[in-house]
Amino acid sequence: MARFGILNKNAAMHKTMMTESEFLQHSDALFAHIEDQIDEGGWDFDCRFSGNVLTIEAGDGTQIIVNRHTPNQELWIAAKSGGYHFSEKNGRWLATRDGSEFFSVLNAALSAAAEETVNIETL
Repeated sequence: MARFGILNKNAAMHKTMMTESEFLQHSDALFAHIEDQIDEGGWDFDCRFSGNVLTIEAGDGTQIIVNRHTPNQELWIAAKSGGYHFSEKNGRWLATRDGSEFFSVLNAALSAAAEETVNIETL
């Protein structure tokens, strides 16, 4: 029996990663999707994209920062509730700390800032 249930330690350590170009294209599409959903939802947020950072600002000045960390191929969210790092696993962006789904965390942060329910659909 394999130790800790790992049958092939090399397979467990190998992580299939996107190319840098694929990661940049995917994160650009994700940022555009977030902006589009906010516009369509009519919530009181201003979105600014600069470099690797999407800044979402509520009417009261509260900011939610979404950025991409290209070397690790992670998406990060910074909000009043804390900082979160997400990595792609089987087509889903999950928090490295607790497995929370990216859009679930983003929606909670946006809802807290807007003081109303915000629902950005999963891309």
